[in-house]
Amino acid sequence: MTYEEKLARFTAKIEDGGKVETEDWMPDDYRRGVLKFIEMHANSEIMGALPERECLPSAPSLRRKMSLAAKIQDEVGHAQLLYRVAEDLGKSREAMYADLINGRSKFHNVFHYPVHHWGDVALIGWLIDGAALVTQAALRESSYAPYTRVLKRICAEEQLHLRHGEDITLELASGTDHQRWMFQDALDRWWLAIIHFFGPRSNVEKDLLLRWKVKTRTNEDLRQEFLDRYVPKIFELGFTLPTPVPFHDKSSGHWLLNEEDIDWGPLDSIKKNEGPETERRLAWRKQMYDDHRWVREAMAEPAIHVA
Repeated sequence: MTYEEKLARFTAKIEDGGKVETEDWMPDDYRRGVLKFIEMHANSEIMGALPERECLPSAPSLRRKMSLAAKIQDEVGHAQLLYRVAEDLGKSREAMYADLINGRSKFHNVFHYPVHHWGDVALIGWLIDGAALVTQAALRESSYAPYTRVLKRICAEEQLHLRHGEDITLELASGTDHQRWMFQDALDRWWLAIIHFFGPRSNVEKDLLLRWKVKTRTNEDLRQEFLDRYVPKIFELGFTLPTPVPFHDKSSGHWLLNEEDIDWGPLDSIKKNEGPETERRLAWRKQMYDDHRWVREAMAEPAIHVA
C-alpha cells in the first residue's frame, strides 16, 4: 500500500469517528502533534503542583493542609500517567523531563504566575481546575485512544479537585472581610491568565490537531463554555471581575467578551518561557530532579539476590 493510500484510509477512519491506537499506522504529522500535545499536558500537571505546594504553609488548618497535599500528589500522578502515554509515541520520559527543566518545552500559562496567599488556592481549585475540566472533558472524545482512556481517570480526580476549590471559595465568600478580600485579590490577579488559558481564536484551517480530531473543539468554543458556566456564579457570590469584563448578551444567552479588551501580550511572553515565575519554578523543578537522581539510579540497578 502506498503512502497516499495509507493516508486516505487513515483520514477516512478519523472522519468516521474512529480511534487510533499506538500500534496503528499514523502520519508523522499526527504522531508529532499528539506527542507534543500530551507532553505539554504532562508538563503542565507536574509544574501545576508547584504553585499550590508553595501555599501549603499558609493552610488555615491541618485538614486543609492534608487535603491540599493530597491534591498535589494527584497532579504529580497525572503527569506520570501522561508521560507514560507520550512515551509510546517515540520519546522517552527522561528526554521529556530534560526538555522541560531546560526550558525547551512548554507548560500551561497559568503555572507561570506567582501565588500570594490562601485565596490563590481557592481560585486555582475552583476556576483554573474548572477551566481545565472544560478542556479535558472535550479531549475525552479525542481520536487518540490511549489519551482518552487516561483522561477518564484524570477527569474523575479533577472533579474532586474542583469541589475542593469550590468548598474553599464558599468558605472565603461567606467569611470575614479579609477572607473575601483574599479571593477578590486572587481573582483580580488571575482573571486575564484564565482567559488566556484557552488560547487565542483557533485557526481551523491550519490547526492539524483539530483536523485530525485530536482536539474536538475550538479555543473560543471552550472559553465560551467556561464563561457561561462560571461568570454567573462569580457574580452571585458578590465578587467583581477586572478587564476583560464579560457582558450578558440577552439575544444569545451567552456571557461574551470584547476581543479588543483582551491583552495577549502576557501570553506571548509566556510562550517564550518568559513568565513572572518561569525561571524560578523551572530551576526549582530542576533542583528536585537533580537531588533525587540517586533514587532513579538505585531503582535502575539490577536486584541483588543474597543467598
